[in-house]
Amino acid sequence: MQEPRGLSSAQATRLLETIGPNSVPLKRTRLPVRLLRKLWAPVPWMLEATIILEFALAKWLDALIILAVLSLNTALGIIQERRAEAAVDLLRTRLEINARVLRDGTWTLLPASRVVPGDVIHIRVGDFVPADVALHAGTVMVDQSALTGESMPVSRGPASPVYSGATVSRGEASGTVTATGAATYFGKTAELVGSSAPTAHLEHIVLRIVRVFIGVDVVLAVVGTTHLAAAGAPITDVISYAVILLLASVPVAMPAAFALAGALGAKHLATMGILTTRLTALQDAASMSVLCIDKTGTLTENRLAVNAVATIGATGREELLRWASLASDASTQDPIDLAILAADGTAAGDRLSFTPFDPSTKRSQATVVRDGRTIGVAKGAPHVIAAMAGEQPPPELSSLASGGARVLAVAVDDGEGIWRQLGLVALADRVRPEAAGLLTRLAELGIRVIMVTGDSAATAAAVAAQVGLEGSVIRADGLATLAGDDGPPAVVAEVLPQDKHRIVQILQGSGHVVGMTGDGVNDAPALRQAEAGIAMEGATDVAKSAAGVVLVRGGLADIVGLIEESRRIHQRSLTYALNVSVKKLEVPLLLTVGVLSFGQLVFTPLLMALLLLANDVVSMMITTDKAAYSQKPNTWNVGRTIAGALVVATPMLGASLALLWASVQMWPGGGHRPAAYGYLPDAGLQQPDHHLRCPHGAAGMEGRAVPVVGSCLRP
Repeated sequence: MQEPRGLSSAQATRLLETIGPNSVPLKRTRLPVRLLRKLWAPVPWMLEATIILEFALAKWLDALIILAVLSLNTALGIIQERRAEAAVDLLRTRLEINARVLRDGTWTLLPASRVVPGDVIHIRVGDFVPADVALHAGTVMVDQSALTGESMPVSRGPASPVYSGATVSRGEASGTVTATGAATYFGKTAELVGSSAPTAHLEHIVLRIVRVFIGVDVVLAVVGTTHLAAAGAPITDVISYAVILLLASVPVAMPAAFALAGALGAKHLATMGILTTRLTALQDAASMSVLCIDKTGTLTENRLAVNAVATIGATGREELLRWASLASDASTQDPIDLAILAADGTAAGDRLSFTPFDPSTKRSQATVVRDGRTIGVAKGAPHVIAAMAGEQPPPELSSLASGGARVLAVAVDDGEGIWRQLGLVALADRVRPEAAGLLTRLAELGIRVIMVTGDSAATAAAVAAQVGLEGSVIRADGLATLAGDDGPPAVVAEVLPQDKHRIVQILQGSGHVVGMTGDGVNDAPALRQAEAGIAMEGATDVAKSAAGVVLVRGGLADIVGLIEESRRIHQRSLTYALNVSVKKLEVPLLLTVGVLSFGQLVFTPLLMALLLLANDVVSMMITTDKAAYSQKPNTWNVGRTIAGALVVATPMLGASLALLWASVQMWPGGGHRPAAYGYLPDAGLQQPDHHLRCPHGAAGMEGRAVPVVGSCLRP
């Protein structure tokens, strides 16, 4: 095969102009557009209408106060969006490196941003791979944990792909760049993180509640303004009524109250080692019905350990492990070597030399002195070791490998180069001892758990059986059945990195509120898409930024604590929503009945603003109440909430109207009336024809019989 010559500078320049730099492009919305989006929604509409009416009445201070509230809500929303962009920023910084590139037949060091497809680059130990590369010479071990979350390095040789974002941990190789920037596996992940977003459930709940208030407000506004117009009231009186009605109807503090409930819950969770990066994730976690759990590091310890051995002939277990430990070395920090040394650690002789694992030979080897003889020992891929001994691999290989274990063979020579197999050592990532009990607890809380793994279906089924997950096992190519009528499966196996994001979307499309755990760059889009994205212990910075919750301890215990606290937050938020709904139904009705029946504006705009402060803002203290969590996922039922509020509001409205009627009887001249009203509200209440006689002071109307008090207007 002819050695690639690379590109010329002219070719590279043309490609760079056509394709663009090797970087993840930013897609940012301009600030004016963001502001307009935040101001174009039902709650802002109500506040904006109130501000306009306040300015029309020359109520400058009231208008400025409401404008400040609107500005604060808008600023908080924009800040939340900026935090979502932080994950993409972290990905961009990873590409700010240099690369060894073959240009014009000469190796040179160039910024990674200038690398283009077709370039020949060279990578070696410690290098951060700057682009997707197809290797054509050399063999390397690459650490893809930042991409996949898996701790085991993988071997890559000629014709193998190496992805941008991987780190070379051993060896060196050359290859041709196949993709750069957003077209790379790494870049596609960055773009997917930026474009992913969970459904804003809490925002939709607020909007649905507000729609009810708007509907009530519109009906009452039509009735009240029609009455005032028919009575000949000046436009200023009509506007005053509209302002007061709007102030009485808008739940100005509801988003802030929900945020406060989340913030207090987040503060409590922080004491438990559960960090919150997105407050809405806490509200959504209360409604979570499906939790997708990554196997490695969550259900398992993410640490290889000797799981089983199979010896040959008279070789014993301890002897096999001693020989295997001689072909291992702690200085390599290879997870396989460390696991074998932890299982044995006993010296079987003086070691004269050691050759670390080489991806090209697929074995490690040592020379030792034992009983005065110089003996060679090797461990590595079973087929490689068997070939060295001129034998077939042991028959136990299939059964050990079928359980998902990493199987190595061990052999020794007789000092004259004749090798003999001693047996097999199976290593596996052990299941956490507490995993089964915690999964049972999640099931008791009404949450369906799905294990998501890149392992084979057989391996995934074996792990699922160990932790007590019951249900079907499907492969990634069968994701179309994920949202079937039989409910989600217990395991999704053979999952590629890009499949995780799709799994979350499919489950959300079938009506589930989804939680997702992960720790790698490849998990970031799914963590961002899920309503409750949970970055596990040791997660990459990108995963932490994309997730809504970050755990600092391993395992599932903190996930249970997160769910319990999130449901307490929901109960507090629900109590506040019910409390506010009662007031938003009672007060507008009281205001309108006061105008229709008594010809009075029960509140002035200033009094209404004070009542708004007393009702909505002071009631936020409800979010600090002690609350118990439910045993099932919480859901928002707006219809039931409003119905319950109406039941509570009806007797309160009756009591308020009775108090208003009594006050009118006791203080006929009391109460607030627009300037156009020149009557005594209780005048003529005993008239047989049920009409009222306009009192003196109603110029041009004295003594006239009118059907309602509000008709006694100055001509």
